[in-house]
Amino acid sequence: MAIKLEDKKAIVAEVQEAAKGALSAVVADARGVTVGNISALRKQAREAGVWMKVVRNTLVRRAVEGTEFECLKDVFVGPTLIAFSSEHPGAAARIFKDFAKDNKNFELKGAAFSGDTVDIELLASLPTYDEAIARLMSTMKEAAAGKLVRTIAAVRDQKQEQAA
Repeated sequence: MAIKLEDKKAIVAEVQEAAKGALSAVVADARGVTVGNISALRKQAREAGVWMKVVRNTLVRRAVEGTEFECLKDVFVGPTLIAFSSEHPGAAARIFKDFAKDNKNFELKGAAFSGDTVDIELLASLPTYDEAIARLMSTMKEAAAGKLVRTIAAVRDQKQEQAA
């Protein structure tokens, strides 16, 4: 189906706008995935702050020109489903990776973060802000507890030396 020039310009502008505020992008091929499953994926993406759209390759190539997602141009082959994460860099990658486990026809093509292509598994494994804070607090707690134990042991050793 032919798309009018004005509609093409609107699509390019929409993708450019999504790319401007995005932290990362993930590209996939959804051929063979049922409409119901794609609708569920879209809902899950919206809830996670991920913008996604099926876009023609020529339009998406034009839309990412001059952005940090230009490095993905080589993966825009065949049907292209692109997702931009604006709240957490690993959100789209995590959602797509989990979706691909249940849908064998869903093919992950590539991902970009900070102007470079990255492994989707790596991007999906990035901790959320809350997870990162929890890990930091756990590490600090363990370090403080270890220092306390060493201090108590040193005081005990000093008392034993003085008693002897």
